[in-house]
Amino acid sequence: VDLEAAKQELEEFIPHVRTISDNSIRQMAKRDLMRFKDFKKQGIAIKFGRFSQKENNQIRKNIEEFLVTAGIDSAEKLLFTSRYPEEKGTIHHLKLEHRFSEKLAEGIPRPWRLIYYRARKMFDPHNYKGRYTEEEKEKLKKYHALHGNDWKKISEMMSRSNLSVAKKFSEIKSDVNYGPWSKEEIQKLMDAMKELFRRRMKKDDAHSHSSPEKSDLLIDRRKLYQNLPWTEIEAKVGTRYWRQCKQKWNSILTNKMTKGQKFGMGTKGLRAKINLIKRLYEMEVEDPNELNWEELSDTVGDVPRAYLQSAFYKLKVTSVPSWQKKTLSEIIDYLFEKKLPQLEEKL
Repeated sequence: VDLEAAKQELEEFIPHVRTISDNSIRQMAKRDLMRFKDFKKQGIAIKFGRFSQKENNQIRKNIEEFLVTAGIDSAEKLLFTSRYPEEKGTIHHLKLEHRFSEKLAEGIPRPWRLIYYRARKMFDPHNYKGRYTEEEKEKLKKYHALHGNDWKKISEMMSRSNLSVAKKFSEIKSDVNYGPWSKEEIQKLMDAMKELFRRRMKKDDAHSHSSPEKSDLLIDRRKLYQNLPWTEIEAKVGTRYWRQCKQKWNSILTNKMTKGQKFGMGTKGLRAKINLIKRLYEMEVEDPNELNWEELSDTVGDVPRAYLQSAFYKLKVTSVPSWQKKTLSEIIDYLFEKKLPQLEEKL
């Protein structure tokens, strides 16, 4: 694979491709590039973010059909072959013979590795085992002391998924704080974010014709909260786990972008609520996973998606009776028919 040529071709579909490792780019060139071009001919954009119910169903269909074709008796054996050492060779042979990579990604306009990770999460019987007991937490600390960040090995020892044990260890490290953030912690977070954005802007400059002066002043607001390496940021802060860092950064960012104004307050807030309800109604979305929060963010104003998601949650909880028993479309219809006229009259 010609690495530079692959980067240039993939950049059309994945704008942040130059932040991805060279090895991953080589794999994407082989597994994804032709698929992406086929989707482009069909007028279908490559997607990122949360998987929709339709995509999840397609993954299930692809897996089930492959199991029948290849004669493998479980999705766990197919996706977690290392758990079955005696059958490992046979399964690998069947996966190659029946073109597993192609079949898994069929009909799903996303990078192959994201589809693969999603499939592993969906079909891992160890992934839905509930809360960790205190005994499990102690075991996790002990295994990490012995094996470091070898999450694959630790997950097998604990009968939990790789992702689950990695995240849980991140949360229970002894030096993690859970109370209010100190000034020193906030400063560490801000320094980590500044360093990250400076590094990314230098990379952008190297691949664009914009002047250095301009790039020092301007940054696309989406880059402030999309595709951020939270485990790296967690390591820089040192005393908070990644989810806390993400929540704190979104809080700081929201406060800056909204100038401290709460959603729904004052005339501007009323207009934001009205615009949000109208745009939701126009979208005609049935599945919550298919909501395009970036587009909605543009409609309502210059706010991060996390802020808008929280605002929509508060709106439905305070305005829609028995909202838990309603579908998304029923909630939106109620807001449009009942709440919207009240807000417009108030405005």
